[in-house]
Amino acid sequence: MDDNRILVEDYSRYLRIERAMSPNTVSGYCRDVVSFLEHAGVPAGNVEPDDIIEYMSFRKDLSSRSQARLLSSLRSFFNYLVMEKSVASNPCDVVDSPKTGRYLPDVLSVEEVERIMDSVALDSVSGVRDRAILEVLYGCGLRVSEAVSLKISDVYDGEGFVRIVGKGNKQRLVPIGEMALGFVLRYLEVRPEPGDRESEDILFLNRSGRKLSRVSVFNIVKRQAMLAGVGKEISPHTFRHSFATHLIENGADLRAVQEMLGHESILTTEIYTHVEASHWQGNIISHHPRK
Repeated sequence: MDDNRILVEDYSRYLRIERAMSPNTVSGYCRDVVSFLEHAGVPAGNVEPDDIIEYMSFRKDLSSRSQARLLSSLRSFFNYLVMEKSVASNPCDVVDSPKTGRYLPDVLSVEEVERIMDSVALDSVSGVRDRAILEVLYGCGLRVSEAVSLKISDVYDGEGFVRIVGKGNKQRLVPIGEMALGFVLRYLEVRPEPGDRESEDILFLNRSGRKLSRVSVFNIVKRQAMLAGVGKEISPHTFRHSFATHLIENGADLRAVQEMLGHESILTTEIYTHVEASHWQGNIISHHPRK
């Protein structure tokens, strides 16, 4: 993308001239940034924390030290974009640096997911909304940006699926389970009036009747995990990651999970869901027609 290339060139000049970094250091930082942006496939201004987390998981081939350097490169780049007012916030701010071992997001057990869901008080409109959001994040395996952008018109309750507009405006149909759909319908009964015309079809609204922000969803997740006594470092991405892991563990087809998550490559799905290659390779070999 030309815009990304221009931003990286500007960033490179900033490191060389204003930060007085050595050519080798500048090259390493920019190489990390370019590799990430090519993997993410979106303009730098549209990068979200989930994109950072997913890429760090994808680069589990790196040592913990190399992963820490990679995250430092990305954090520096987005700090520069914040300084230049090209982005409002740094998507790396909610991503923890890898401490030991290779970077993989925490996975919630089914019991921990249930505890978090049950921790939401349903005696207010915001409580019903928060429960519906969490159920959709987990029950549909959505990215946080996909959840906050979900439209009422994209919920097909009779057919049991939702239409998702993902990266690159690519659309996919995602099954929605009874639990998630039930809370979405329950929320629609108490959903506040939209605050403007742009918010009329947006499913999840804030107190002002406008589209809920990604930061708000991060805060909801953190708060409910704390109330549920779940001590793991989690984010909205954790629900997507855990859902995919649980599907694979229960025997779901890897290609179906890939399509549901909206991954371009099945290799991303395999890495993303913690599945050992031997698991699905063994499954294929056991059913091979020429054993």
